[in-house]
Amino acid sequence: MSGALVIGAGPGLGAAIARRFAREGFPIALIARNRDAAEGIAARVRELRVPVLPLEADVVDEDALRSAIDRSAEEFGVPDVVVYNAALIRRDAPGDLTAKQYADAYAVNVVGVLTAAVHAVPAMASRGRGSFLITGGMPKPVAQYTSLSMGKAAVRALAEILHQQYGPHGVHVATVTVYGNIASGSNFGPDDIAERYWLLHTQPRDEWELDHPYTGIRS
Repeated sequence: MSGALVIGAGPGLGAAIARRFAREGFPIALIARNRDAAEGIAARVRELRVPVLPLEADVVDEDALRSAIDRSAEEFGVPDVVVYNAALIRRDAPGDLTAKQYADAYAVNVVGVLTAAVHAVPAMASRGRGSFLITGGMPKPVAQYTSLSMGKAAVRALAEILHQQYGPHGVHVATVTVYGNIASGSNFGPDDIAERYWLLHTQPRDEWELDHPYTGIRS
């Protein structure tokens, strides 16, 4: 077991995913844009008595993200699972943002996924196993969240492309599409959603899902 890498490790779902894999004994590497945020989540994960490595990188900084992924591999080896959980969420209707602002959102929501995948997944494929899981959302486009709707639609397309490339080599690429707003104490609680990442990671190969919908119904 070489561990789990959570990219976009925030205090909600990112922390819940890290703790879910930590409960199975996985060493955990955390990449957050802010060092203090990474350290704070690491402290919560260490309560489960597993090795934890907090790292700082902005997902739009290709060199920094690649370096953080490399640092994780140096510490724990090629990861068993990589979770991309970073997102830039804005409330914006068509035309509300400048072209650069739309591009900035796309850089976080889509390009960062591709950067992480092409840097981390080939080693997993060479080993013949692993999971690359992406936090999805916006199952249907919503005009009030234009940039996010475009980004999440692109992520689902990218996941299918990555599955075509790396699935035959034993890497399960999948998205978890969340059908609501993530909030503790609701049907979209972080711990409930985090369970779906564990489900995807442990699915038998002949049952692999490309997209797992979380509709708020616990099962």
